[in-house]
Amino acid sequence: MHSQNPFLDEFAKLTTTAMGLAQAAGEEAKTAVRAQADRFVAEMDLVRRDELDALKAELLSLRQEIETLKGKLDDSSTT
Repeated sequence: MHSQNPFLDEFAKLTTTAMGLAQAAGEEAKTAVRAQADRFVAEMDLVRRDELDALKAELLSLRQEIETLKGKLDDSSTT
């Protein structure tokens, strides 16, 4: 879109360029923050959700096995 005023044309071009730069800077900032967050999580040595769920399931299985063994021990000690 061209107007009769070259000043307005230049201003429109500058505005468009500035918006593009601002958008690129926003994407760059988002990438930097994401990288920093990933680095923070790695340094904290956090556990992933699927690993936690697997450990919970294993712990539940071991508890059930212990209860079964306790029951067998009680049965054999009473006889």
